[in-house]
This record gives sequence, C-alpha cells and structure tokens, in this order.
Amino acid sequence: MDSDSTTAGRPFLGVDRSATGRAWASRLADERLALAIAQREGLPEIVARVLAGRGIAPEDCAAYLAPSLRSLMPDPRELTDMEKAATRVAEAIVAGEKVAVFGDYDVDGATSSALLYRFFKAVGSDLRIYIPDRIREGYGPNAPALKRLKDEGVDLVITVDCGTMAHKALGLAADYGLPSIVVDHHQAEPALPPAFALVNPNRLDDKSGLGQLAAVGVSFLFIVALNRALREAGWYAGRDEPDLMQWLDLVALGTVCDVVPLTGLNRAFVAQGLRVMQRRLNTGLAALADTARMNGTPAPYHCGFLLGPRVNAGGRVGRADLGARLLTTEDAIEARAIAEELNVMNAERQAIEAQVLEEAILQVDERLSSARANALPPVIVAAGKGWHPGVIGIVASRLKDRYERPSLVIAFDRNGEGKGSGRSLAGVDLGRAVTAALEAGLLVNGGGHAMAAGLTLREDKLEALEAFLSKRLEGDVMLASEAKALKLDGAIAARGATRELYELLQQAGPYGAGNAEPRFAVPSVRVVKADIVGKAHVRCVLAGEDGGRIKGIAFRAAESPLGALLLDKGAGLLHVAGRLGADDWQGRRGVQFTIEDAVPTRDAQP
Repeated sequence: MDSDSTTAGRPFLGVDRSATGRAWASRLADERLALAIAQREGLPEIVARVLAGRGIAPEDCAAYLAPSLRSLMPDPRELTDMEKAATRVAEAIVAGEKVAVFGDYDVDGATSSALLYRFFKAVGSDLRIYIPDRIREGYGPNAPALKRLKDEGVDLVITVDCGTMAHKALGLAADYGLPSIVVDHHQAEPALPPAFALVNPNRLDDKSGLGQLAAVGVSFLFIVALNRALREAGWYAGRDEPDLMQWLDLVALGTVCDVVPLTGLNRAFVAQGLRVMQRRLNTGLAALADTARMNGTPAPYHCGFLLGPRVNAGGRVGRADLGARLLTTEDAIEARAIAEELNVMNAERQAIEAQVLEEAILQVDERLSSARANALPPVIVAAGKGWHPGVIGIVASRLKDRYERPSLVIAFDRNGEGKGSGRSLAGVDLGRAVTAALEAGLLVNGGGHAMAAGLTLREDKLEALEAFLSKRLEGDVMLASEAKALKLDGAIAARGATRELYELLQQAGPYGAGNAEPRFAVPSVRVVKADIVGKAHVRCVLAGEDGGRIKGIAFRAAESPLGALLLDKGAGLLHVAGRLGADDWQGRRGVQFTIEDAVPTRDAQP
C-alpha cells in the first residue's frame, strides 16, 4: 500500500482536469494527524488517513471504530414534547384506546410505521396503519382520511415522517374529536399545527441537537420514551418488556434510504441495525432480500439500492401500503408474495422513470441551449403534464447528478396543479428554501429537509418559484460548485487493493451521506481488458506496474468521456480514482474497484 505525498494546495497526483472535468484533491488537510492516528492505534497509514480525513481525533478513534448506542444514545426526553407524547400514548395503551399511525408512503415512513406497529404488538396492543395514496391523497395527513379513521373508532392518531406542516388537516381532525401526535423530522415553520404534541428535532424551539435524524430515528427514540412511560405506569407487571434493539434493522433501512448524514447517532443506528438485519429476524425483509438476490453481508448499498427501491415501489406506482405491510407481517408466505409483487412494481417504476428522465433531460438541455448565458442556472427545474408523480423524486436525483445542481421535477395534472420533488447538493439546504417559498405564498404546500423536498403548486406560479429558489440558493450553489473537486483519501497500488484492506476500511463505516465512502487513486495502471456490460456499464481489468491486477467497473459510463477513456486501447497508463468494494459473487471473497474517474498519466502535472 502506498500513500500520497502531495502538499496542501496542489492537485492530488497532479490531476487538475480529469475525464469527468474535475480536479483531484486530498481530503486530508494535515498529514501529521494521520501519522498520529496510525502510531496510536497501530493502523495502516491508509486507514489512518481515512479517519483523519473525517476529522476524527487520535483520542477518539477507538470509540469511532466501534460506534455504540450505549454511549451515543441521548435521553429521548431532550426532544421538545417527547415526554408529553409518550405519556399520552402510554395512557391510550393502558386504557385500551384505539390508536392509528398515519405514515408517509416512502421508506422512512414505512419503516417508522412498521416500528411503531411492532412495538404496539409486542406490548399487547393493536395499532392501525394508514398510508395515504400518493396520487389520490398526496403527501401527509389529509382531512378525509383522518375523518375516516375517526369514524372507524380511532381515538388517537400518530403521524410519522409527516404532519409538521399539516395545519389544516390536523386542525379539522381536532375539531371532530381526533387528537394527534406528530413524530417527524422535516423543517418546521414558527407556527406549528394544532397537534396534542409535536416531536420533531427540527422544530425551531427544539434544543436536542438531533436534527440530522431520519423520521425512523425519531420514531425509535419515541418508542424508547414510550417504553419507559409504560414501565412507570406499571404496564409490565406480569409482562415481559420488549427488546427494542431487535427492530434496529428497520431503523437502519429508513435512515440510509432517507439520505441523512451517517454520523453520530445515525451511524450507530445503522451499524447496529445492519448486524440485526444479518440475523434475518424480520420476515418481510428476509423475503425481500431473497427476491432482490441480495448477496453478502448487509451494507448501506443493499439498503439504498436493493431493498429501499422495492419498499418504495408500492408507494410510487402501486399500492401505497405494501411496504409497511411487508415490514410488519410474520407470515412467510404472505411476505414472499408481497416481496414478489413489489419486485414487479419496481421494474415497472424503472421503465416509467426512464421515460420521464429522457423527457426531462431533453427539456432541460433545450432550455440551456437557448439561454443567452453558457453557465448553468443555480437550480434545475423540469416540469411536464402527465408525468407520473411516483417517479419525480428519482428523476430529480438523476438530474442533480447529471447537472451538479439542486434539481426540482414537477408533474402537473389536467387542472394545472403540480406535485414536485427536489434533490439537493451537500451544503445547499433545499428543504428550508421550499419552506420559505411556502411562507412567501408561492406554494399550496411544501417542506422537506436539507437534501430533499416536496411541494405542491399551481402552474401559474412555476416561473416565480424558479426565480425565488434560484435567487435564494445561488450563493450556496456557487460555494458547492467551487468545492466539487474529487476528494481522495490516498493512493493505493494495484497490488495493495486487497480484501484485507477492504475489511479494515469497513471498521470506519458504515458509509453514506455525511460519511463518504473512502475514495482512492490507483496510479499508473493499464487497462488490459474492457467491455460494456448491463446498462452501459464499463467492466475492465487494471494492471499495475507492480504486477498487481484488480477488477474494475464504471457504472453508466459507456457513453461518457470516462467510458471512452477506459475502452480506448491506446490510452496508455492511467491514474484511476474510485472506491474499493467487496466482490462476493458465487462465494468468492475478493475486491472490485468502482471507477469514478480517470486521467492519462501524460495529462497529470508532475
């Protein structure tokens, strides 16, 4: 294994413009910090560089490498209204009241709903789950659904991953005698809806410092507080208390899929939750893993790219409640049937997504080509009539990646009302901007968090909204664009890219948003074999000057400059950059390098 020796301010390995048009930069600002960690912990220098690059002090490394809920778990009562909410729900359980959970239709909402359902069942109480239909009802609590729950005899409703902005619906519910408790994480306005209690670390008067939690993380803290309230009420006299840790697989899934930062408590939730997931305790998750042909030890990748999209598929193009039903069933036959149905829906979702994405890219490119300025606008906006609202969030994510700008995709119906979904860049708080647009009267409804947002608007407000968001986010987008250099943790020789190194690096995980997966350069390698596989992926074999070889793959790169470089037999020696991953196909325990960038060595500055 080699490490780089670049000095601060110089491009990493001399690369100031790569195949993807980026400079390469070292993530590590202070080489001495990595050396101190390596000496103190007895770690290889390349692993020490990864830790130092994430700001971990030498004295904190041991705790960081073994994230513990015991040490990171806060007292849930630090969240505003938590004790009030837990006490009220505990009273409802003791009194035998009928309680319902109203959840969002995405993975975070489904896992939050399933978590509460499993807790209620474990303590001997029933819980009615209600997931709204994305097309007919839209996001969040709506008055007709809440009235229907009241007519069914529901005495108390708990909203999860929604409710913070539902002023009108929760007000009407209160008017006809249905109190509500909100458990959410989305950005809040100064004025809060008339709920009995509102637990949200992002409400303006909350001092817990837990604003990075996904809704399922807040929901887990809620059941911890609820469990304590039931204990204090004497509910467990003659009953066993449930083991709350057994449901951390749900917390891990929802946390990863909602793309919240995998730092602090979130990282501990995911690390422990993935271990629970490996035990296959959840019948539905086990069936879904089998249907998705999930191999190897569960990792954030499996949550974000295999399990999550399938749980989401019902809410996007099918029946919104299927995800929550899958995550709550104990019937293996039912679980298998739901998993297979979600798998089919996911394939349907992919086809719809591809069509909408193609139309959106054409629209954006036409607008850019006709614009007077060559520069990209601060925010990319695409809108169309007849687009399926179930895929607009995914399409927004694809546009964000393609144009490296916060992106908003809006599907308008025949009546001129549009449902929009946006995805943002690190450092650009889209959720707060959308909330500000709502306060400015540009939206019918809207909200979200830093990296994602949803909204409803009239077609005649589209131009004004685009101008508002562009003006508000221009400065942050400029700063994010200036920082777009590919950050690398170090350099490794082809021979040093081993399974042993991969396993060591996993100790600093799990990786995801806010805790970037380590990226390395492999200098001076030759592509000895390359071909196109699957959906425009470039598969290759890299040979180093040290005689080492490593398998590589560049996803969706066949028609890009990166793909052209890898496929060029006359390219000569390359520096390549990317991520080291496991290769467990058919029981092998090897490694594969995911190539994200490359440059001919002749183009690198000495």
